[in-house]
Amino acid sequence: MILFPAIDLKDGNCVRLYKGEMDRATIFNDDPGDQARQFEKAGCEWIHIVDLNGAFAGKPVNASAVGNILQSVTIPVQLGGGIRDLETIQTWIEKGVARVILGTVALRDPELVITAAKKFPGKIAVGIDARNGMVAVEGWAETSDMSAVDLGRKFEDAGVCSIIYTDIDRDGTMQGLNVQSTIDLANALTIPVIASGGVASLKDLSGLKEADKKATGTIEGAISGRALYDGSLDIREAISLLKRKS
Repeated sequence: MILFPAIDLKDGNCVRLYKGEMDRATIFNDDPGDQARQFEKAGCEWIHIVDLNGAFAGKPVNASAVGNILQSVTIPVQLGGGIRDLETIQTWIEKGVARVILGTVALRDPELVITAAKKFPGKIAVGIDARNGMVAVEGWAETSDMSAVDLGRKFEDAGVCSIIYTDIDRDGTMQGLNVQSTIDLANALTIPVIASGGVASLKDLSGLKEADKKATGTIEGAISGRALYDGSLDIREAISLLKRKS
């Protein structure tokens, strides 16, 4: 499994939200490039970036900060937040983003996701953010009437490289991953799933690994943010745990 350290961007800063609430943001670093370098130096193989302002605006807002990150590291980066059309997808890929994450548009216009996955093989991921099992969009401001599993099934055999599943009620709370919901989603799909929301300790990652052994689906890894910034999760120990085969 892969540890994906999260860099959530708000007004050019690295922040963490509490349950997705923009007015409850904690700034951890005002230099995104520096933060990305720290993660790479610690041994991370990927970086997960979300343009929080962009998710609400429906278009990229923190492009300068993302560019700073891309210039600061050599490891691959996956990016989501406010990406709603093929032109924006292509722009980011041309700038060096390894994976573009499509969230709101996956619900609003699933055909766009399918088209993008065909045009950019291996570079399109779908972000499914759920509240009580139901998909939330527009920066988590709206909850739809579609379940996470039903949305994921729309992209089976479409060429989507991964599903990033976030339990909003756990995000930024450090209350632990919603392992069962993550495993249920992975078991319902053939697309690999990345777990997100609530990682607080090595115990959470260990629990995810144990559950994955019994799962029929594939868990590609886990995203962690606040726990890494707070120091409650040691990044090197987390990487070692997830890489361990047993």
